[in-house]
Amino acid sequence: MRTSFGRQTVEQTDRRDEVQALFNRIAPRYDLMNDLMSFGTHRLWKRTVIRRALAHLGAVPGALLDVAGGTGDLAIVLRAAQPMRQVVVVDPSEGMLEQARLRAGDTLDYVQAPGEDLPFPDNAAALVTLSFGLRNMADPAQGLREVARVLQPGGHLVLLEFSKPDPWFAPFYGLHARYVIPRLGAMVAQDRGAYQYLVESIDKFPARAEMAAEIAAAGLEMVEERAFVFGVARMQIARKP
Repeated sequence: MRTSFGRQTVEQTDRRDEVQALFNRIAPRYDLMNDLMSFGTHRLWKRTVIRRALAHLGAVPGALLDVAGGTGDLAIVLRAAQPMRQVVVVDPSEGMLEQARLRAGDTLDYVQAPGEDLPFPDNAAALVTLSFGLRNMADPAQGLREVARVLQPGGHLVLLEFSKPDPWFAPFYGLHARYVIPRLGAMVAQDRGAYQYLVESIDKFPARAEMAAEIAAAGLEMVEERAFVFGVARMQIARKP
């Protein structure tokens, strides 16, 4: 359970409301900020996520859920690759879902819901993608349990999240995160506080081994991992037995 909002300690329900309000504010500039903060590399990471997700999909029946799907960038590509399947963007932020609708129209389905309480029946999904959203949940462990619940047996979770960079690279990344990202947030999104929170949420997020343990505790079996940019981000793919 997470009761922090950046470096502040808050009640769990307050944290959920604060995070939702934050993403409503920054939604119109969210994609541009991601490009600027990562120098565009997040797009390369997400291409790998899509490629590996489709490789693991196979013939497992069910919908494709992009949980904490934001502006729908992953869901749009999944829909193009799997036009016969239902593809759903799930996000608690109305502002982020509105950006997804502007991009994709009626080619996708949209559900406003937190990742900890997915409004889908058991065994409904063949695939769940979760890109840079787990650390923003008030209860990430419950979010992982919900993913496991809605996945079909044989279905996969493809998780992309920030992680702890390699020790030699950590000081350089720390400077970028501490000084560059909040200033970009102030200039481009007119919201320094939002991006200060995002930096602090990354810093507090568990490292690789802890995340692997949380995924296993949810009942999923790790099948593939890959680090990006010396561990700054990590893809972890897990299967529901």
